[in-house]
Amino acid sequence: MNRYEKIGFAICVVLFLVNSLVLVCLSSSTNKTFKENVKLREFIEEPIVIEESFENTEEAPNLPEKTERMIKVEELKKINNDIVGWLEIPNSEISYPVLQSSDNSYYMNHNYKKEYSKEGSIFLDKDYDWALPSTNLLIYGHNNRGTNLMFCGLMDYKDQNYYNSHQKIRFTTVEEDSEYQIISVFLSRVYYKSENNFRYYYFINSENKEEFDEYIQNCKALSLYDTGVTSEYGDSLITLSTCEFSQKDGRLAIVGKKIKQEP
Repeated sequence: MNRYEKIGFAICVVLFLVNSLVLVCLSSSTNKTFKENVKLREFIEEPIVIEESFENTEEAPNLPEKTERMIKVEELKKINNDIVGWLEIPNSEISYPVLQSSDNSYYMNHNYKKEYSKEGSIFLDKDYDWALPSTNLLIYGHNNRGTNLMFCGLMDYKDQNYYNSHQKIRFTTVEEDSEYQIISVFLSRVYYKSENNFRYYYFINSENKEEFDEYIQNCKALSLYDTGVTSEYGDSLITLSTCEFSQKDGRLAIVGKKIKQEP
């Protein structure tokens, strides 16, 4: 082996070691995130044991009725007040806390404890105003291919058979525990400023009926299949958004409407 061959061999060895170290670090990070999420899910699903503290029920305080999950979200907010709710698609791997910060980049690479994490978190658009409240809960998450973490599982909605058995989204805050009926699943992408296209990722508040109806019409027109469900002005919406890799800057979006509770 001559001098140049030795140098080339040494470079290959170094690159191999570096790549191996990177893979080990990535695997370690993914495993840590997976374990954290298992603990969180166990916490959110564990029944609450309520002790009887009032012998005479007439003496009990008149507290507003809360579901167990609403109480659990309240507990999670003590860890991080940026936690605004819990998102779940029943009978799927998607069951996570939802966070909101003053920008849309922080929770792209931080977990619910504000620790750095390449998997990031599920997070609500910064412009959603709880005081209004806004029209559309626009929620983002990474499509972590090969890990089944965060919003990776949303890709299953490309198949209508999967939609048929997973039509509901549950979103719980400290104020309410709600279900949403999925009305549209569609593919899109992030468009250039020069392009005049439907940008679903800008829709958070509807100024009027026309704006709301236009959003729903565009969602339905792009739908991968007919869900047989639509929405009307006055409905509260939820939109789940993640990366989709069949095109450059591709996105997959799932839009649902809140199911109104019977009085």
